Amino acid sequence: MRKLDPHTLLSTLWLFILLNIIFRDIHQFVLKSHLEMLLTGYYNGTLITDQLMLMGGFLALVPISMVLMSHILERDWLRPVTAIGVLFTAGPALIAPPTDMDDVLHFLVAFCALTVISWITWKWPSPSARTVQS
Repeated sequence: MRKLDPHTLLSTLWLFILLNIIFRDIHQFVLKSHLEMLLTGYYNGTLITDQLMLMGGFLALVPISMVLMSHILERDWLRPVTAIGVLFTAGPALIAPPTDMDDVLHFLVAFCALTVISWITWKWPSPSARTVQS
């Protein structure tokens, strides 16, 4: 496998997660029950409010922002920002885990990618450590 710069690899993984989330949401629209719930203003018994939509928008902005942050932040800043991004991205699914099989699949794929992101960020050597090893 070709060795990628950690910034590029992290950005690509965040984009992978984002596309996974988008496809999962689009995938739900072919279900009659999903559309019926949306038309009632309730989703799985939860009233869809402006505040809930705002929170959903914020949670969607996390992986979107992490694509950019992975490119522009230096390692020392990117490590804690990535940890926060991973928590905000995985948190909702961990609090209310998916129950149907296709959602479980998308969750597992995203969770694996988030695990890889965390591993890369954690194991990423500091620039001074690379200079000493050379």
